Amino acid sequence: MAVRMLFVIGAPRSGTTMLERMLSSHSMIQGGPEPHLLTPLAHLGVWAKVDKAPYDHVLAAESQKLFVSRLPRGEADYWEACRAYCDVLYGRFLEANGGRAICLDKTPAYALVLPFLAKVFPDARYVVLTRHPLAIFSSYANSFFDGDYRVAHDYNPILERYVPAMAAFLRGAEVPQLHVRYEDLVTDPEAWFRRICEHVGIPFEAEAIDYGKQARKEPREGLGDPIGVQQHSRPSTASLDKWPRELAADPAKLALMREVLERLAPDDLETLGYPVAEIWKPMEGLGPEVKPPKPPKATRYRFRRRMIVRLRSRARKGGPFRRLLEKLRLGCDVLLREQ
Repeated sequence: MAVRMLFVIGAPRSGTTMLERMLSSHSMIQGGPEPHLLTPLAHLGVWAKVDKAPYDHVLAAESQKLFVSRLPRGEADYWEACRAYCDVLYGRFLEANGGRAICLDKTPAYALVLPFLAKVFPDARYVVLTRHPLAIFSSYANSFFDGDYRVAHDYNPILERYVPAMAAFLRGAEVPQLHVRYEDLVTDPEAWFRRICEHVGIPFEAEAIDYGKQARKEPREGLGDPIGVQQHSRPSTASLDKWPRELAADPAKLALMREVLERLAPDDLETLGYPVAEIWKPMEGLGPEVKPPKPPKATRYRFRRRMIVRLRSRARKGGPFRRLLEKLRLGCDVLLREQ
């Protein structure tokens, strides 16, 4: 039996965790940490493939495509098989957590495999949450890179990756989707949550907006932002002026963001709700004398994420640290080998 699915689509640091908490507070929706089920499935070889794996990924992809072409319904059988795999896992997840009617998956990485997702779940409901691109990057750089924009961009150019992918989905995907801007949601959460409930096909429950006050408490291990969303018990406009103040006070950051925006297609920005003619309006009236926002508080979550990013970056550069990790991996493989 097909599971009723709801997907929240959005780039990292765009408010998807906040929206997931609101929706999970609804009596009919079961949410939780990001499961990342669809991203690996999308790269098994038919729709896309991985670059490195313990098999010949090119040969496997071609072989799978030939096999699928000989199925009675061709690709339709493949999409159905992918859906069956997901339905089992999502369905068991619902059963294990009280059997609510709708399963919610909020995994930002899905924004990079949206054509695949729409093929597997053409009947799911999609809520596409967009946020001002500079707000996204500011939050990303400050959360994981101590505010170093250049290092953050070199590590992961998230705007260049997510903006075109999400814009293409909003323009062309033939699935039930609702576009919500983060700024609109936090400014008028009642009106926008009502629209989201109508889109999903569930009754409006105003109390779900106050997600921090709900009695329903569930484990929150796993990926997703556990810090920013816990600073408030409901949507807040407190973060709207952070990135304009930060860029106004730092010419180097402002220059980099201008370079990044120039690489993004104006049509894509307009589709996401941030036309080029208006994208700098939040900075009007701000000069270099403006005080930048305070840096985020140090937390165990931020420390852990920063260490992962830094160590991964060192490992990619090779050298003694990389060789040490490879020796440790070999030692662990030998010690943990069953035979």
